Amino acid sequence: MNIEYNIQKIVENLPAGCRLVVVTKTQSPERILEAYNAGQRVFGENKVQELSEKYVTLPKDIEWHMIGHLQRNKVKHIAPFVDLIHSVDSDRLLEEIDKQGARFSRIIPCLLQVYIAEEETKFGFDADEVRALLQSPEMADRRHVEIRGLMGMATFTNDEEKVRNEFRNLRRLFDELKTISLPENVRLTELSMGMSNDYLIAVAEGSTLIRVGTAIFGERMT
Repeated sequence: MNIEYNIQKIVENLPAGCRLVVVTKTQSPERILEAYNAGQRVFGENKVQELSEKYVTLPKDIEWHMIGHLQRNKVKHIAPFVDLIHSVDSDRLLEEIDKQGARFSRIIPCLLQVYIAEEETKFGFDADEVRALLQSPEMADRRHVEIRGLMGMATFTNDEEKVRNEFRNLRRLFDELKTISLPENVRLTELSMGMSNDYLIAVAEGSTLIRVGTAIFGERMT
C-alpha cells in the first residue's frame, strides 16, 4: 500500500472543516511514521495500551485521539496526553475522565458517543440521554472535561441509504443541541462519523472528523 498516496487521495476530497483521523490500530511505528512523513498529524487508536506505547515512541507533535471503547479503570493511562476522546459512552466514564483531568491539571476534550446503528455490539447514549446529560447540573460542575461534540458508528451494511439516514439523524441531533442553552464546558464543534467503508457518506452528511485506517494501510495486520 502506498500510504502517502492513500492519505492524499482522501484529504483532497475532504471539504473545509473536515479532518482525517488516521486509525493506527495494530500498525507498527514505522508505518505510522510513513503517514506522519506524508504530513498527517492526527491519529486515532482503539486500545489504551497501544495508544500509550505509541505516544511514547512517536513524535510529540502528533494529535492523539482515543476512538475505541474506553474502560473507566484505564482513563488514567491516557489522561495526561490524549487530545480528544471520541468514545464517551456513559456518565460514569465522563465522571472518571473529569476526575483524571483534575489529577493532571488539564481539561480533557471529549465527544459523546451516540448509538445510531441497529447492531447490539455498538455502545453509546440515545438522543434523550444526550440531551439530559448536557443540561444536567452535574455536567456544568465538571471543570476538567469539555464536550466538543458527538460521535457515532453506522450499521455495517451495504445499504447506503440506511447508513446515510443514521448519519443524518446524528447530524440533526448535533444541530438541535447547538440551539439550546448549554453549560460553558459544552462547545459543540465536532461531529465524528465515517470510517473506511462509509466516510464519503459521512462527509456528505456533515462529518468534521472521519476515522480511516484500512483505506490507508490496507487490511489490518494480525
